[in-house]
Formats: sequence, C-alpha cells, structure tokens
Amino acid sequence: MRGRRIVLDEIHRLRNPSELLKIAADNYPDTRVLATGSSTLGASSKFADTLAGRKAMIWLTPITLDDLSDFGNTNLMHRLLRGGLPPHFMADESPEYEFQEWMDAYWAKDIQELFRLERRHSFQKFAELLMAQSGGIFDATRFSAPCEVSRTTITNYLSVLESTFVVHVVRPFSSHRPTEIVAAPKVYAFDTGFVCYHRGWYDLRTDDLGILWEHFVLNEMHASLQSRRACYWRDKRGHEVDFILDERRSDPIAIECKWSASEFDPSNLLSFRRQYPSGRNYVVANDVSHDIHGTTMVSQCSL
Repeated sequence: MRGRRIVLDEIHRLRNPSELLKIAADNYPDTRVLATGSSTLGASSKFADTLAGRKAMIWLTPITLDDLSDFGNTNLMHRLLRGGLPPHFMADESPEYEFQEWMDAYWAKDIQELFRLERRHSFQKFAELLMAQSGGIFDATRFSAPCEVSRTTITNYLSVLESTFVVHVVRPFSSHRPTEIVAAPKVYAFDTGFVCYHRGWYDLRTDDLGILWEHFVLNEMHASLQSRRACYWRDKRGHEVDFILDERRSDPIAIECKWSASEFDPSNLLSFRRQYPSGRNYVVANDVSHDIHGTTMVSQCSL
C-alpha cells in the first residue's frame, strides 16, 4: 500500500487504535491513512500524545446547511426537529426510540470504556436534564438534587459530556470588568434533535424556533471554523449577545441569532459595543440577505 491512501472506518473499535496509526506514521510515511472514529478518541490522552504533530483532525458535526441538499431534503424545520444525525434525519417516521437508544449506546460504548463512572442513572439523568435546558446558563447546584449526586460530581459529568462532544460549553467573553458576567457558562446540546426529544417537542411552534436556530448557527460555526472558540457576552443588567468570536489579533466579532429579522433589537449589540467599540457585528436570520441600519444581516448562516 505504499504511496496509496487507506480508509479505516470506526477505528475506535480497535483495542489500541493509536498504536496502529503510530506504526503507519513511523514506518509508512508515504501511505496516507484516513481514519474515522468516535469523538471519544479525542478524549483519550494516549491517543493525543502518541500522534502529537502527526495527525490532522477533522470534526464532523451534525448536518449543516450545505449538507441538506446532499441528503435530498432542504426543509430547515425538518432539520431542526429531527436533528442532524443522518439516521434520525432520514428516518421515515419520528425516530423517538432511536434517540434513547443512542444515549444507551453512548453510555455502553463510549463512557464505560474511557471514564470511571459507575452511576449510570445519575449520569443519564443529568444528560437528559442538560439537553432539556440546553442553551441556558449552567448552574451545577441545580442538578445535584434531581441527579442525587454532589455538585463536584455534576461538574465532572459536564466535563465528560464536553470532552466527548455531546455538549458544548460556551464560556463568557469578558475583560473582567465589574459589569460583566465572567464565570457562568452556557451549555448547548450538540444536536437540535436531542433538544426537541428531551423537551417533548414533536411539532415546532414559532416560539420554539429561536433557541433551535441558535443551536443551528453554533453548529454552522463549529463546522466552518473547526473550533469551539465561540463565547457569549452578558452584563449584569441583562444585556446579552449570543456569540462572540474572540480573535486574539483582531477585534471581537459579535453575532446575534434571530429566526426572523423582525425580532432583532439592537440594544444588546449597542451595550456590547459601548465597552468594545471595534469589531464586526452580524445578525444571522433565516429570512433576510441585506443590510439594515449598518448591521450585516446574514441569510441562512452564510458567515
């Protein structure tokens, strides 16, 4: 196979996938290996250390806007309700059973192999509650009683969910000014289908679309940037900007998500720009593709 390309699917099913890839990198440098695997591979320190500097990671997010036409269904409402995992998205009927089956398989195949967690009920209860409240500010204390574990254990559970890419922890952007929220993160489920399932949404109302659109825009940024560097901003007076892209060598980019452009109120962006006057502002809406009052309105997540 020298000088050729090999594709290894589901490499995480091997007992020691990093060993095989290390042998390939050390002894067959002219053979390219494309390996697909679970996100739990990235959570393994052994995998990261063994192949440091000799691998390029590609994060395959749930279905993006550009993927919809490839899957033969450009109905965005369908994507928000069913989510972006291909089997769920393409199912003929509502994949309600498959969502729970996916969570059970996640515990059995991913969590038990990498993490020393013993209380399955508590962990899955926490994951379900977190997805039901997805997009909100996280407070570990609120989950302790219903999950019957300590606050420290809840924090550990969150770390596990984040490291396996099942949730995304969006931390506050700040320069430690006294008026800013500097510590409380927001937590987003990785897929809108799970949000709808755990909230008991089987048909979407207009009021449901805003929070799902926020998740969808975050997924688009993850897919395009291949990074989780998005933050959010909030001050103690309640002004909030959905996402901030903090480029170290440039000014912060502010992004507001609105399902409909008519819902946009510039007060939050104005509050942010009083403290951080330089930088681009985007309002990402589903139904516009033009500029309004000097703010770029972006249609369909074309960031």
